[in-house]
Amino acid sequence: MTDAVSTTPARRCGVVSIIGRPNVGKSTLMNHLIGQKISITSRKPQTTRHRIHGILTRDDYQIVFADTPGIHQDAQRELNKSMNNAALTALADVDLVCFMVDSTKWTEADEHVLALLARVEVPVILVINKIDNLEDKAVLLPHIQKLSAQLDFAEVVPVSALGGHNLDMLEATIAKRLPEGDFWYSEDQITDRSLRFMAAEMIREKVFRQLGEELPHQITVEVELWEDSPKVTHIAAAILVERRGQKKILIGAGGDRIKKIGTEARHDIEALIDRKVMLQLWVKIRSGWSDDSRALRSLGYDD
Repeated sequence: MTDAVSTTPARRCGVVSIIGRPNVGKSTLMNHLIGQKISITSRKPQTTRHRIHGILTRDDYQIVFADTPGIHQDAQRELNKSMNNAALTALADVDLVCFMVDSTKWTEADEHVLALLARVEVPVILVINKIDNLEDKAVLLPHIQKLSAQLDFAEVVPVSALGGHNLDMLEATIAKRLPEGDFWYSEDQITDRSLRFMAAEMIREKVFRQLGEELPHQITVEVELWEDSPKVTHIAAAILVERRGQKKILIGAGGDRIKKIGTEARHDIEALIDRKVMLQLWVKIRSGWSDDSRALRSLGYDD
């Protein structure tokens, strides 16, 4: 009598870092792969400031994505240094790296990231985003050959993160390279970040989207109160700016802008936690916070 042989596939689980220069679509990619907003997005570079883990679980594998801030070539301010640190530490202790570039555009910032990846000892997948914007697809192959001559990529996968093109192929490419092992997180968990953190990020996203280029990057959000009652969650959050003029812009005429930010953020937070939310926002001036390492640590910029 022979022992029965199990036909159940071995489970796989691993950490995959998404790396690239600012504004190439890293957060959009992770959100669309997972099927839910984990990282905030906007057209403005430097929207992502923290390393954020998004968790994608299928029957036989679990991918823990590390969405990272864009890597800056010349980081002078403490905030930019903190963001670079979050991105670079995401290259340590990972099983796979996705290097994301914007179509056939190539800049010195891309070159800088590529040089950093030369030191990485795990497989690197080149993810070419926004291919749907290419009028002439014939230019793609020479671009891939040029980049592949500089680094021995494990795979090259062209995608459209926003349009969802080729994401199934990217997921399958990642999954087959994960190490065998048990899942790290429960199968219904989609991030390792707290709800307070997620709410603060959703508020910050609405500020970025509302203000466009009117405010510089010296704005952040701090959730100061979170109370769950039987029917509603009460949240109070402060939007921190550095100067009085920035506060005036953020509040808007008669408070209309801060009200609109609050309304849009509340809708997203309600969708996230699946219950009614009462959201109170105010604006505080905290001079020099973005260039103060102690202030940054207190605000959670210490991934």
